[in-house]
Amino acid sequence: MLWRYHWSFLPSRRRSAVLKAVRFTSFRLFSAPEVSSTDENQTWEKRRLTITPQVVNSTLLNCPSNLIALSFFLWCAKQPNYFHDAQAFDCMVNVLSQLTKKYVTVRRVVRELENVGCVIKSQTFLLLLRIYWRGELYEMVFETFFEMGTFGFTPNTFARNVIIDVLCRIGHVDGAIKVLKETQFPNFLTFNIALCNLCKLNDLSNMKHVSRRMLRQGYCPNVSTFEMILNCLCKMGRLAEAYQVLGLMITLGVSASINVWSMLIDVFCRLHQPGLAYDLFKKMLRTGCSPNLVIYTSLIKGFLDSKMLSTASSILNRMESDGFVPDLVLCNVLIDCLSKVGRYDDAFGVFMSLSDRKLVPDSYTFCSLLSNICLSRRYSLLPSIASGLAIEGDLMVCNSLLSYFCKAGYPLHAVELYDYMVDRGLTPDKYSFVGLLSGLCGAGRINKAVNVYQGLIMCYRGLDAHVHTTIMDRLIRVGKYNKAIKLFRRARIEKYPLDVVSYNVAIYGLLKSGRIGEASTLYSQMKEVGVLPNAHTYNLVISGFCKEKHVKMVKMLMQEISGTEVQLGHQTVNSVIKLLFRSYPYLSALNQLIEMWQSGLIPDEAMYAQFSKGPASGINIAHAQHLLVRDKVWVDSSSSDDIPDVVASVG
Repeated sequence: MLWRYHWSFLPSRRRSAVLKAVRFTSFRLFSAPEVSSTDENQTWEKRRLTITPQVVNSTLLNCPSNLIALSFFLWCAKQPNYFHDAQAFDCMVNVLSQLTKKYVTVRRVVRELENVGCVIKSQTFLLLLRIYWRGELYEMVFETFFEMGTFGFTPNTFARNVIIDVLCRIGHVDGAIKVLKETQFPNFLTFNIALCNLCKLNDLSNMKHVSRRMLRQGYCPNVSTFEMILNCLCKMGRLAEAYQVLGLMITLGVSASINVWSMLIDVFCRLHQPGLAYDLFKKMLRTGCSPNLVIYTSLIKGFLDSKMLSTASSILNRMESDGFVPDLVLCNVLIDCLSKVGRYDDAFGVFMSLSDRKLVPDSYTFCSLLSNICLSRRYSLLPSIASGLAIEGDLMVCNSLLSYFCKAGYPLHAVELYDYMVDRGLTPDKYSFVGLLSGLCGAGRINKAVNVYQGLIMCYRGLDAHVHTTIMDRLIRVGKYNKAIKLFRRARIEKYPLDVVSYNVAIYGLLKSGRIGEASTLYSQMKEVGVLPNAHTYNLVISGFCKEKHVKMVKMLMQEISGTEVQLGHQTVNSVIKLLFRSYPYLSALNQLIEMWQSGLIPDEAMYAQFSKGPASGINIAHAQHLLVRDKVWVDSSSSDDIPDVVASVG
């Protein structure tokens, strides 16, 4: 019986107390015949050598007394060559939680353990600390750590490691760093625990400090720790530091896992740096690490997104020569990326090859096909392609169909599909709302669309900027400029999320309605609130001011973009050139034009096109040629022999 099992280690003065505490006889730890009192200690000494985790866990789960269960758990932990498994600790989380609720403080729990014969040692507190830590009872972790000192025990490195972890988990990073600095004998886990938590918190400054100290103490992070650090740096876009960490790994002789290479290659591809990703790929090969299908997929997608089709094709050929067969993920990537770069037939070819590859299309395949059809405007292809597909109508598929119906000229179908989605229990998201609003406006139900939008505002305070922009854009398309601007102003007053596209749409509405002054004011306000203009903003505003013959504003805007990498569209450039020659004397206008050209605001193609128009454009071609050749603007100064050819081509 359990009380007999404890008998050998209880002091004689406490045996009567235990007998009163344990009032059950049917519960047995081991089935064994009764033994005489003389041989009792020797017999139980032999039996406890056969103790197993299964027996211990069964005993802990069935023990009717939480205090005895905890006492037994502590006793087992003291036995040589025996260690509690995770199941035992999980069981004790519940036991200790109930004891804490009953006795309130750690000190009371410890005193009660003494009352049933437990000898309190430092290991007792360490086990209590570990149980509270596992149960995420962080307040009791701190209390246990404190009581350990009051009982005369000095917290060891393990105890301090637990405190560091808990402080990080509850957001007291400075306190955790202080404990780490005060730890006299930190070990690998001390630094590893700190680094893991700092990576989760994206605390780059402290992460650098801890990793440097770790290396100075002679501890080298393992591959898993390096992976966490790299993942943190990649998520924060700190690619230079990530590259340095990779170099450190190679220097320290830590073999980068395939996960590390895959992570770095993928992030460079996502940031539209496929060249750097490919350099990493070659470096990976030099280290003897073989690529997998995931890495090839990232590289192919990266080069396709950057419109470098020939390189993507060569990587695909290399992948197949290495024995890899495209899976459904890669095929979906090819369909999507080829569609976006205008290779619609190639994308359809990949789709048609799925059956030969024995691959079953999924929701992503279908959505990529829908994107292809919408981009290529071949809307009639959908029924013939989708008829044989067995695709589950999840939210992603429904949203893609909403977009298709709006673009294909079936707005009422979009409204009906939205109602069907709600009836089926699907929770609509921002793309669903955009589809609904576009469908209502496309069907001419403008007032209904505005009412739905206002209802969405009341029900969903966190609406995406895309939703606000959609209703304004659709209203402007049908000439409801005042209503669109009114909704935009309300969105600004209520501080709804608005992005640069939202401001572009509002400025366009003001320009279309002839409110040039308000458009200029809104352009200034968007910069004041931290929304940076993009290329479309500049093209939009400059074109609008050109139509209004507002030369001063156009010149100011052209000067503003001189320090950026914005490239104006050809139509905008043509409008600027015409405005200059209408507003200034010929020579002054030509000089200003050449000055803009030299500063990179006017593309070479636009200048060539203007000078090729001849006298009809209002430009004296002979004089322009003279100025260009004289100032050596259009020719390479190191190749004067080419000047006649250039002049001839201009003339």
